[in-house]
Amino acid sequence: MGGSRERLSRNGKGRIRPLVGVLGGSKSDFPILEKAVAVLTDLGVPNELLVVSAHRTPDRLFAYAEQAASRGIEVIIAGAGGAAHLPGMLAAKTHLPVIGVPIPTEHLGGLDSLLSIVQMPRGVPVATVAIGGAENAGLLAAQILAGRYPAIRQRLQRFRAEQTRAVLASQGPLSTPSTRTAKTRKT
Repeated sequence: MGGSRERLSRNGKGRIRPLVGVLGGSKSDFPILEKAVAVLTDLGVPNELLVVSAHRTPDRLFAYAEQAASRGIEVIIAGAGGAAHLPGMLAAKTHLPVIGVPIPTEHLGGLDSLLSIVQMPRGVPVATVAIGGAENAGLLAAQILAGRYPAIRQRLQRFRAEQTRAVLASQGPLSTPSTRTAKTRKT
């Protein structure tokens, strides 16, 4: 794509700026969200993991959403349980893509979270993955970035190829339709 950056920009301290913000409403969300961080890190996508609560730190949420793009964030992953307002509130305050991760809950198993995130009103979309599906959120964020960053696209393509190889290696050879027909005729 024209204008794509080959190199990732660095902040004033020499560190690569995060492209993906991974946010949870509390540290109790981190065991799930760390799976997204692991996928992003394996794919070489700079990221940050922070607590930003829609209910307990609304000013921090608004500041994060409003400043994310100017800080270099290009995609936000937001995990939330229960009422699950974090992804939607972020989406309402930024033009960046937001991916919601419903966090499993004690009483409803995360169904409450899923329904809260997936039922966003028209005009304020939040991409939503399965309950606890942080790995897919990380992959989706990488796919969004892959159109702009050739290095991320290449690593994502290698990941997919390895995933295919692993599945094929775990099974025996498939019989082709002509092989099945030949075996059927002999019996």
